[in-house]
Amino acid sequence: MTKSRATAIGFAAVLLWSLLALFTVGSSPTPPLLLNAICFSIGGTLGLIWTWRSGGLRQLRDVPWTTYLFGTIGLFGYHALYFSALRMAPAAEAGLIAYLWPLLIVLFSGLLPGEHLRIGHLFGACLGFAGAAVIIAGGGSTGFQTDHLPGYALALLCALTWSGYSVLSRRLGDTPTSSVAVFCIATAIASSLLHLAVEDTVWPDSAFSWTSVIALGLGPVGLAFYVWDIGVKQGDIQLLGTASYAAPLLSTLALVVAGIAAPSWGLAIAALLITGGAAIAARASMKT
Repeated sequence: MTKSRATAIGFAAVLLWSLLALFTVGSSPTPPLLLNAICFSIGGTLGLIWTWRSGGLRQLRDVPWTTYLFGTIGLFGYHALYFSALRMAPAAEAGLIAYLWPLLIVLFSGLLPGEHLRIGHLFGACLGFAGAAVIIAGGGSTGFQTDHLPGYALALLCALTWSGYSVLSRRLGDTPTSSVAVFCIATAIASSLLHLAVEDTVWPDSAFSWTSVIALGLGPVGLAFYVWDIGVKQGDIQLLGTASYAAPLLSTLALVVAGIAAPSWGLAIAALLITGGAAIAARASMKT
């Protein structure tokens, strides 16, 4: 597989994650950890079926347990920290801190063998972060408050967790993507246990809610992790990191199209910043 093709496949995860907010709104009133458990169960089961049909189950037995532990910590840790951060701090500020992960991917990727961090990557990532800030902080931000420092700290850990998982996945290039199915199943189990400990069980209460939950499990909390694994292992990880800022932009556009959010000049400005940042990073990646 060529590097450009793997990058394109990885970007499919960004497109799928852009539907995360839309389907999450539709999945109400299911609590976050129960939703996590259901969705990762769907994504993991489909991954195991695909692995079985393709004759790859034997490969899973050869994957070290440390790799399974690493993957589970990445998927479960990110979502547990994200949901907790948004409970302990205002969503706009916590979301903005959590969305440092694309910038951190660009920075950390410069430490990988064979990768070179250029000024274009850094400048493009900063432009993308500015665009994400316009979108996230535009929803009625009240400013950073010291009372919410624990939530902000969890949001920062969230960003570090996902960026670390994504970059370190590059070092696991020989590990089959099918191993992500095991990560998902283990994450579903961990989410179920934590749900039973801290949440009340509230199942989806309508056909629309169930459709949203299933859509989440098939796409943003399912297929997205498999294609992202291919992208970060075999594609241009710096370009992927910068292009990931398209997720909050496309997510907002999806909410606008669905009539949940209203269009604004801030959205247009964010589009220019994110598109410009991705273009600059792409140009830097094409230089030899």
